[in-house]
Amino acid sequence: MKKLLALVLAAMMVLGMASVAGADDVKTYKIGVSIYQFTDNFMTLYRNEIESYFKSLETDTVKYEITMADGKNDMAEQTNQVQNFITQGMDVIILNLVQTSSADVLIDMIVDAGIPLVLINREPLAYDADGKTLDESYEGILNNAQVCYVGADARQSGTFQGEMVAELDNHGDINGDGKISYVMIEGDPENIDAQYRTEFSVKALTDAGYAVECLDDQVGNWDQTKGQELCANALTKYGDAVEVVFCNNDAMALGAATAIVTAGRTVGEDIYLLGVDALEEAVQLYLLGVDALEEAVQLVKDGEMTGTVLNDHIGQSHAAVDVAIKLLNGEAIENYYWVDYVKVNKAYVDAQ
Repeated sequence: MKKLLALVLAAMMVLGMASVAGADDVKTYKIGVSIYQFTDNFMTLYRNEIESYFKSLETDTVKYEITMADGKNDMAEQTNQVQNFITQGMDVIILNLVQTSSADVLIDMIVDAGIPLVLINREPLAYDADGKTLDESYEGILNNAQVCYVGADARQSGTFQGEMVAELDNHGDINGDGKISYVMIEGDPENIDAQYRTEFSVKALTDAGYAVECLDDQVGNWDQTKGQELCANALTKYGDAVEVVFCNNDAMALGAATAIVTAGRTVGEDIYLLGVDALEEAVQLYLLGVDALEEAVQLVKDGEMTGTVLNDHIGQSHAAVDVAIKLLNGEAIENYYWVDYVKVNKAYVDAQ
């Protein structure tokens, strides 16, 4: 009996030692993620997917500890978060910039600390002495083995917005006067996505040979209340002359939709409304939008929505995590990773 007890105790000690050894073999990587603003609907989907995808890739020997920070649309707040990440010794930082014009400060800070960096969603560009955006991307990304950008090309989303108008039976010219009269509600004028969506939505129409008329172009700074106010003002001033309302995001498009209903207009009948980052609440208003979810695809299939464009938050977040893991593993990376938008219309869903 004593021998049996001794054998049991010995086995328990071996198992205990194996357990301790196993615990020592687990590598935990610390990931710091700063999002420009948690209240942004699209970035909420994006950041949640980052966390869940990291967790799905964990193994018995590799774990990921995610610290998610809200930049609160405040550059000073985000700078402080980055400094904290550096102090905490993060193994990699994923950064969704509050201000793209301040990218050099944060990039240099992180690079000097020797921490790999993945920039997401808001592409930093170089600026000249007058603050005007240059064509080339910020040089702190180029040829830097520890820094990359993951995102979708906003020129494509803007182009798709314009093409969806051009593909309508009346090509957006509701009153038949030979031109498409539109109102533009812009996001942050410093943000490259806002700049490209503003430019390329209209360019798609002119490239297709259609005459356009800009009735009003105002900055709504991504805000729903501001979008409603600006659209209401434009409808009051220009009335039935407004045929298309372009919004750089769907928060502003939701506000514009309220203004349109209040003005007695009907989206899809006597006015068209286009947004970006269409979420469920936007879809339910039957917007022509960008960033479709499954509900939007179903509405297109049912003929209840003209079309939308998918901004793939899953594809982008997964690409960001994948390249972050490459950096953690010391693998070579590219400086840019692009995830395509997808135009979703009746022809698309019928082909699925």
